[in-house]
Amino acid sequence: MPVELIVAIPTFRRPATLQANLAAAVAQAAALAALAAPPPAPGSLAPGSPAPASLEPLRARVLVVDNDPQGSAEEVARAAGADYVVEPTPGIVAVRNRALDEAAGADLLVFIDDDEIAQPGWLAALVGTWRATGADAVWGRVVSVFDGPVDDFVAAGEFFRRKPRTTGDRVPVAACGNLLLDLATVRRLGVRFDPRMILGGGEDTLFTRTLVAGGGVIVWCDESVAHDVVPAGRANRHWVLTRQISHGNAAARVERYLAGSTGSRAVARARCVAGGGVRVAGGLARSVVGAVRRRPRDRARGLRTAARGLGLASGGLGLTYEEYARTEGWWRKWRRSVR
Repeated sequence: MPVELIVAIPTFRRPATLQANLAAAVAQAAALAALAAPPPAPGSLAPGSPAPASLEPLRARVLVVDNDPQGSAEEVARAAGADYVVEPTPGIVAVRNRALDEAAGADLLVFIDDDEIAQPGWLAALVGTWRATGADAVWGRVVSVFDGPVDDFVAAGEFFRRKPRTTGDRVPVAACGNLLLDLATVRRLGVRFDPRMILGGGEDTLFTRTLVAGGGVIVWCDESVAHDVVPAGRANRHWVLTRQISHGNAAARVERYLAGSTGSRAVARARCVAGGGVRVAGGLARSVVGAVRRRPRDRARGLRTAARGLGLASGGLGLTYEEYARTEGWWRKWRRSVR
């Protein structure tokens, strides 16, 4: 039986980047399916024609999951030849779970964000690494590219630079921006994206850590590259530091949710508060020293550490920063966690 693969693209009111994303994703899905098509039947080739190389049969299609109840992405998706559904429940968790539901009969699910552009060989590399390693998930490389000026503070702190890895390396956790999932393992373990993470981010961290805790294996694929398009509105000090607060807060909630008993959750909370406090103190100290000694990198990195520590401590105290809440003003995105 052919392997069935679905490329899922969650989106919310980003028509321009979605259009560029789809152009690459649809073309690569078609090319991969053609490459993996079974060889022609004997006698169907002209005499002397070489038999084409082939891989295991594979069917691939692209699915756009639109989180806009108004269906604003439908025209772009249909024009590109992609399948299209609307998930009206706000939040990335609902969208990712809808993708899992839509892929109920598929073997592989690949997530790529709507502001990422797949580079040549992206999809083939993911599938090739999955075939070569037998891993339960394959995480590809994301490289940030900027469509406007970059704040000096952001450039000094290298906020958009990601850790280098080697293809085949095992990783304990992954983001969903460029991720292949073997759905047989996902179904066997009963892993879903947790609704408690619906507006605060970190849903992919909790998902992949749960996958690994259940015995799943995630490996890195360095040849699978997607470009993350960073708009000018994100290449500034306020956005990157707020993002660090959000990441730290999400990390604390993941630790709390992974803890089993009430006692374990209390220990996890205490560790997050203590660890966050240490990061705040150490980060501020590094930033001050960097400012005094005119070391822009130390100043930026110090504030980054302090911001992440603030998020970690707040999460330990039971506060949730709802990064994806559709409200204006970061101060309005805080709420008290239920658990």
